[in-house]
Amino acid sequence: MSESLLAGLKGQYEEIEVRLGAAQDAETREGVKREIIALFRRVDGALVELGQLKDGIRGLAERYKQMNPAAGLPPAGPTPAPQFTGARPAVQADHLGASTFIEKGWSLISLGDHAGAIQSLEKALALSPGAIQAQSLLGWAQMLHEDYDDALGTFSRVLMKEPANALARINVGYICLKKRIFGEAIEHLSKAIRLDNDRKATLYAHYYLGLVYLEREMYEDAQSFFRKTLVLGPNLIEAYYDMGRARWFAGDKDGARQSWAEGHKANKFNPWAKRCQDMLDLVAAGGEVPRNLPS
Repeated sequence: MSESLLAGLKGQYEEIEVRLGAAQDAETREGVKREIIALFRRVDGALVELGQLKDGIRGLAERYKQMNPAAGLPPAGPTPAPQFTGARPAVQADHLGASTFIEKGWSLISLGDHAGAIQSLEKALALSPGAIQAQSLLGWAQMLHEDYDDALGTFSRVLMKEPANALARINVGYICLKKRIFGEAIEHLSKAIRLDNDRKATLYAHYYLGLVYLEREMYEDAQSFFRKTLVLGPNLIEAYYDMGRARWFAGDKDGARQSWAEGHKANKFNPWAKRCQDMLDLVAAGGEVPRNLPS
């Protein structure tokens, strides 16, 4: 809403407020009533148009992400966070206004503004403490912002209320992997697989377990989990990259090259496909394959 339009509406409001206070007879009050109704309709119409514009902006953001697959994702590296694809919250009017901050938080995560999302979702929880949707989204925002300790605490509170929340579990598993708390990572990721109530969670649980065993130099186990990952999600190109690393360190160098070649062929526009090609170039030049996850 432009500043001139907002100023005009506020000016009308103030004029009506003055006239309402001074209205003494029925005819004047009836005239003020008509002005109030007209102002309400004008504001309501502006809000509808703004809502449509807001949805249009989201559409632009989605189109941009499709044109540039790396947009909105963390930089390509050996431990990508789960891609945020949460469903848009169903906005319900509430007298506290918490739902507005929840929707805003979801939008900001989707657009990659994780710091802004954290602010908005903390406001939602200040208005409605314990709101599970706000807690889940806050955990996502904190994790993607790399505030791992805060995210761990937030997701732990989510799991206390919803032990079968598989997405929260794989996010805890990812954080434990990043913090190199491998025992807890295995516990949460294995439970997500046993729950098997969310396809995305099951996919990432297998992938992250593969990374845990790769870090522990248990290469056969790592390959087993990466193999299952690629059955569940053949478009998760990072699994080809890490399958190649697992096979390389297990001594199967031809198999490693095959995995990287398959990853590059699967989707040449994916940033992980480029990393697969980079690995092929690296080993062809006699370079050193990275063994550990970055800190």
